[in-house]
Amino acid sequence: MKHFLKSCIQKFITNAKIMMSSGILLLIIIFMLSISLGAANLSFHEVWKMIITGEGNRTTFNIIRFVRLPRSIAAILCGSSLAVAGLLLQSALDNALASATTIGVNSGAGLFVVIAAIIFPGVFITRPIFAFIGALMASSIVFLIALKVGVSKTNIILIGIAITSLLSAGIDIIVTFYPESVMDKNAFYIGGFSQTSMPSVLTITPIVIISLISVCLLAPQLDLLLLGDEIASSLGMNVSQYRFMFLILASLLAASAICLAGLLSFVGLIVPHMMRYVVGNKHKKLIPLTAIFGAILVLSCDIVARTMFSPYEIPVGIVLSFLGAPFFLSLIIKKKRGINE
Repeated sequence: MKHFLKSCIQKFITNAKIMMSSGILLLIIIFMLSISLGAANLSFHEVWKMIITGEGNRTTFNIIRFVRLPRSIAAILCGSSLAVAGLLLQSALDNALASATTIGVNSGAGLFVVIAAIIFPGVFITRPIFAFIGALMASSIVFLIALKVGVSKTNIILIGIAITSLLSAGIDIIVTFYPESVMDKNAFYIGGFSQTSMPSVLTITPIVIISLISVCLLAPQLDLLLLGDEIASSLGMNVSQYRFMFLILASLLAASAICLAGLLSFVGLIVPHMMRYVVGNKHKKLIPLTAIFGAILVLSCDIVARTMFSPYEIPVGIVLSFLGAPFFLSLIIKKKRGINE
């Protein structure tokens, strides 16, 4: 009986269609919880009635429309963006430790978001553009330096850490001299949704959707990259061109998340590995599942962040760090054991 149950569970979690359906259902449930829970709890009935019919008292409408709804949508967008960005970087660079955090993409985007806030105060539309430039600049610098010293997996991560420190110092300098450039410095550094507004969400949403669709369409090329550069080239693939294209898409997704939530960490590291364990390396299945469960992870952590110490709230980045840091260390230990064996 025990063996039968274990077999059933294994078949369930390795079936991509079942996982996707379950993930979408779970995301809807958590989304409703996110709208309902907070300093002022609302019933599912109140939330459903307000979203579908627009009926309800003014206080409920204000809480949902101006606080909970933009925050929840932003968490979904950021979770999907960062998770898929991490997946792209890991596959394109063939490095299990690569993510927007570890190779400097987050810090590059964050630095340029702060610069945009100084040059164009109050003009949110400029931030995604600047963030994308910063993210692409950071990832390109890491990649170019790695080409000079040798494109090994260890070198890329070490260079990424060095570039991240340098760019973070740049953010610190700017915020020190222009403290008004970032409304909530702690939330920006750690990552959070306390300052999210619906206009900013509406600005970022098309960018994320178009980027995710583009990544899904390029899934076969990601599968080819996993075969190695020589085999991919022999099959007619322009490896450098596609690798740069994936770098651009990863930068665009990470930049979108930075604009909404600040410097969130570890999402792009945790989720892709979990999904690979479940469905393997076929990107046609892996990309949508990574996007769905990335959204679930960030939305769930946001609920914990604002309800655990209610009425006080902690940035969601703290919760993600508690999950991500041990996960990152376990990956390093596992990789070290693999090398020794």
